[in-house]
Amino acid sequence: MTAVVVVGVQWGDEGKGKIVDRLALSADLVVRFQGGNNAGHTLNVDGKQRVMHLVPSGILQPRTVNLIGPGVVVDPRVLLKELDDITASGALRDPSRVRLSGRAHVILDWHTALDKARDESREGGAIGTTGRGIGPAYEDKIARRGIRVADLLDPPRLREAIDRLTKEKNFELTQIHGWEPIDGDALFDEYVELGRRLEPYVDHTGRILDRAFRDGKNVLFEGAQGTFLDVDHGTYPYVTSSNCVAGAVCTGAGVGPTRIDRVLGITKAYTTRVGGGPFPTEDLGEGGEWLGAKGKEFGATTGRKRRCGWLDTVVLREAAIVNGLSGLAMNKLDILSGLKEVPVAVKYRIDGKLTDDFPMTLGELARAEAVYETLPGWEEEITGIREWSKLPDNARRYVERIEALVEVPVQLISVGPGRDETICREDLFPGS
Repeated sequence: MTAVVVVGVQWGDEGKGKIVDRLALSADLVVRFQGGNNAGHTLNVDGKQRVMHLVPSGILQPRTVNLIGPGVVVDPRVLLKELDDITASGALRDPSRVRLSGRAHVILDWHTALDKARDESREGGAIGTTGRGIGPAYEDKIARRGIRVADLLDPPRLREAIDRLTKEKNFELTQIHGWEPIDGDALFDEYVELGRRLEPYVDHTGRILDRAFRDGKNVLFEGAQGTFLDVDHGTYPYVTSSNCVAGAVCTGAGVGPTRIDRVLGITKAYTTRVGGGPFPTEDLGEGGEWLGAKGKEFGATTGRKRRCGWLDTVVLREAAIVNGLSGLAMNKLDILSGLKEVPVAVKYRIDGKLTDDFPMTLGELARAEAVYETLPGWEEEITGIREWSKLPDNARRYVERIEALVEVPVQLISVGPGRDETICREDLFPGS
């Protein structure tokens, strides 16, 4: 039995979906433990692209059971649409392969409306939310007034909760933001029906996990977003509303920390960011445009153009500490092919002083200037390569320099979007 946690170690969009899909070849269970449908994990299999928002990225492997844990916030419409699409494609014939925690909190219409209304009211200070209702849903959860998946299966309890919340939510929507009110009666009727449709998938996911560990199964935990979007450890307030770091597995899935064997951090070979907030290695010139165009850097969920820049090892070192990384997977190394030189940020200069450490405050990060080391590039295309030894010398030197700077081994290297376009330097599920 091996339990592996996969987390993003930048600002999300690192390509976790592809890595999870590949690792799921050796996994029995794939578990999503936080976030909502603000995440978009892109899978490219047999030339076909599929984007998962709530269903774990292991769903395309026919032997896996895929759990959505209590730490996730669920929009029932989005989840059911995904399940319908996956079923229609033939990838999901048995509903028991997707298990949804009855303890997961539900996103309702007022959450999405408030998310959009509040971000609009911020004007120049907009955080760049996806408008999917994630933040307001987590807000209700923490304030102990949320509605959970299990409540959708209990109409009297759901009726009471909606009646209690409708007046409060509509006051903010109408009186503060000037938006239309939500019809509580129509909401109740729809969500009772959504609960009926979800019922075949609802289960106690914590007990399923416990049985899997006792039976010696391989378990893969899939995070959403990235370390620096974590509400505690990220570039607050330009963050998401959940904990994205590896430690969130314990609360978001319902397992003890002694169960975890490995933590794999996912990084691109360069850096991207969506939305507002400081970005020390952002390249606003030709380099950033080149990375964005060649890397097709547009959000899988929103289609927003991503901000692009060079790899930041100050960020990666901080992520290694916060997550306890045992290894890295480096995606999109192939995008760097054709560059004569590749800059890598190794330090920051803040108020005239050099530092190796990621700053504690947003103000310091906003003033940080990246200090670069320039590495030789390579001209060769590498998408067809599957062995470490066959990579161009300078591509290997690039990876090895990142390993030395971060002090974490690079165990997987992606050289293209497809499942098989990967160089594996270490088996994360040995013996499987």
